[in-house]
Amino acid sequence: MEHEETGCQSAPEGPILCVNNCGFFGSAATMNMCSKCHKDMVLKQEQAKLAASSFGSIVNRTSSINANEHVASVDVQPHPMEPKTLSSQPSFSFGSGSSGEPKPEDPKRCNTCNKRVGLTGFNCRCGHLFCAVHRYSDKHDCSYDYLTAGQDAIAKANPVVKAEKLGKI
Repeated sequence: MEHEETGCQSAPEGPILCVNNCGFFGSAATMNMCSKCHKDMVLKQEQAKLAASSFGSIVNRTSSINANEHVASVDVQPHPMEPKTLSSQPSFSFGSGSSGEPKPEDPKRCNTCNKRVGLTGFNCRCGHLFCAVHRYSDKHDCSYDYLTAGQDAIAKANPVVKAEKLGKI
């Protein structure tokens, strides 16, 4: 009888489980979802809005092109996704097939001792890769001419200034 007079509703008797049945408890503030499920739902909504706005900007951009420019345009129409069956999936082979698969790069190695350096390799000015021991130019017989490069840098930074000759009095 008190509920009818005040118009207030009483709190539910027990905690509410998440509507996604993840096992955690939800709250009315998060639409009866737990915090993780609510965050995932909000993220999906933002991604859908972003995709819709980028699709709209692509359509608007093609309509705003000047008539003088000749641009090949493609009509983009959303098609419903057709479910694929297992028979239409490509087959995978573990052999050495040349089916356009990118081969992994060879491991990066020191040019002097052939030691694997990975991400810790040092690129020299001579264009080769070296380990920590051989990174200095005197340790790997560097072919780069540091003397000439230094002289050129100084000459470029300090141009020659010549004053006009003064006449004798």
